[in-house]
Amino acid sequence: MARRTRRRRYSPSASRDVASALRRRKRGTLRSGKGGKGGRVTSREQAIAIALSEARKKGKKVPRRRS
Repeated sequence: MARRTRRRRYSPSASRDVASALRRRKRGTLRSGKGGKGGRVTSREQAIAIALSEARKKGKKVPRRRS
C-alpha cells in the first residue's frame, strides 16, 4: 500500500519567519502593536502569532486565523 503524502500547511519561508521572530523575542527586540510601538513580547505563543500575521501580510502560504 502506497503511503499518502501530506501537503505542507505552511510554506518553508513562513517557517523561517517564525524562527526569526522567536530569535527576536529571545534577544528582546520583538515588540507588539502597530509599528512595533507596543510592549516587549515575552510570550512564545504571542511571538508565533505575530510572525504568522506578518507572513500572511507578505502573502505567504499560511492558513487563515482561527475565528
